[in-house]
Amino acid sequence: MVLFKNLDTCQAFEVLKKMPAIELRESLKKERISDWWIPHAAGFYYCYAFAPVDDAIIDELEALAREQQLIEKYRMLTEGAIINTSEKRMVLHHLARGQLGKPVILNGQDLEVFYREEKHRFYDFAKKIREGKILSSADKAFTEIVQIGIGGSDLGPRAASLAISRWAAAKGRARLRPWFISNVDPDDADYVLANIDLSKSLFVLVSKSGTTQETLANETLVRDRLQRAGLNPDKHIVAVTSTSSPLAHNPHYLDSFYIDDFIGGRYSTSSAVGGVIISTAYGPETFEEFLEGANEADRLAFEPSFRKNPMLMDALIGIYERNILGWPATAVLPYTESLSRFPAHLQQLDMESNGKSVNREGHPISYSTGPLVFGEPGTNGQHSFYQFLHQGTDTIPLQFIGFLRNQLSQDMISEGSSSRQKLLANLIAQIHAFAVGKKDENLNKAFPGNRPSTLLLAQELGPRQLGALYSHFENKVMFQGFVWNLNSFDQEGVQLGKVLAKKALNAISKGESTDDELLDAFIVSALSAVKNHGD
Repeated sequence: MVLFKNLDTCQAFEVLKKMPAIELRESLKKERISDWWIPHAAGFYYCYAFAPVDDAIIDELEALAREQQLIEKYRMLTEGAIINTSEKRMVLHHLARGQLGKPVILNGQDLEVFYREEKHRFYDFAKKIREGKILSSADKAFTEIVQIGIGGSDLGPRAASLAISRWAAAKGRARLRPWFISNVDPDDADYVLANIDLSKSLFVLVSKSGTTQETLANETLVRDRLQRAGLNPDKHIVAVTSTSSPLAHNPHYLDSFYIDDFIGGRYSTSSAVGGVIISTAYGPETFEEFLEGANEADRLAFEPSFRKNPMLMDALIGIYERNILGWPATAVLPYTESLSRFPAHLQQLDMESNGKSVNREGHPISYSTGPLVFGEPGTNGQHSFYQFLHQGTDTIPLQFIGFLRNQLSQDMISEGSSSRQKLLANLIAQIHAFAVGKKDENLNKAFPGNRPSTLLLAQELGPRQLGALYSHFENKVMFQGFVWNLNSFDQEGVQLGKVLAKKALNAISKGESTDDELLDAFIVSALSAVKNHGD
């Protein structure tokens, strides 16, 4: 029998609280640095040698994983249990990249077949666009593709598209150039529209509900711009939505592709949300490789041996850092420019999933949950916030991601070494510097060390590796949510602002009262202050 229970009721948690913290700097030995690597999917290796744990702590973290039945809960999720308790929904983003267990059947329909059939539908569509068999309303082949969405309809697909853009170009697969419009600020859309040829541009409107305010506002703007250019918007826009949304089966779209309520936005890159734009821009085979890498990691996440399961190890080290050591944040530091938007995706994935203060039954909890997540690619971050990480008063756990090869073949040799070698040297040096530190009589030049990190390292970043990365962090967040006894698959925290924004919009645009005295006063004073200053 699988039991869902709060972290603070676990015996292993009580044991962990009584165990002494290690001195990382003193724990580092050559054998530890050589041996504490776990083989991962798609050629990755996960290094935890610089994490703030020792064998005794790891053994107790493994006991906590067993006590919280994390593998069993993962299997329940993949087989269609109602894991999203507040919305009474299954959680099936894993199923979009391949069957992991017994079939998930709903109303007589095998949902894996549904996802697979939709995938092949947008694969066929992508091939026709790439081959010029579907033309714009100006009878031109499409050369640009623009995704209109926000939140999970933007962050994950945007990060993925950017991550493999150079790889796809090097492989000769890049056919259409991808763009993204997310912010309701019209300057966002205007920037994109000013830099593309509208007569050769395909737009992908992504809204599962079909009612997302920002996305529909941007669609209206795009349709207006297309019409003013003498183009038929219906021949330039496809929809990605649910079968029950107002956008479904709508003749005003070139085509429509479907997802369902069982795949949350921040987990949806593996579905048509990411699949349409990636398949069309870089080829269906590229997206298929992304799914294969993710599926390989998904399967590895079932590994029962704690020291052979990198996602489970990463998740429980994070629990230890958050709940035993009391560290409130974590930094994601990819040493590749291709992953420049990946930290932004992980911010939503982690903080929207586990930024909760009630458990999955809606009862308040008394322990810390998801951390604050931030990040920037190296070496840019080194010249930005690394000062805080090295010598600040707070300890921030660090998650490094690195690759041994470039996506493009060319490199620059200067001062006797290549740019890639310089990047790798910086990655290795930073991990060592954070852990070991430096003594100096001048305290301004002293580094305390004992700053922990983990590392995901592979030969190169291609679609398989990217899929494995997405799976790694999705499963890490899932495992941590199970440990904290959270519902990691709803996002009530974004709803209040939406409701108040609708009231404020009516007040601003129509002069209506919001029935909220303080909100009305704020709207009046804000508009008056700006107007008076302008006068």
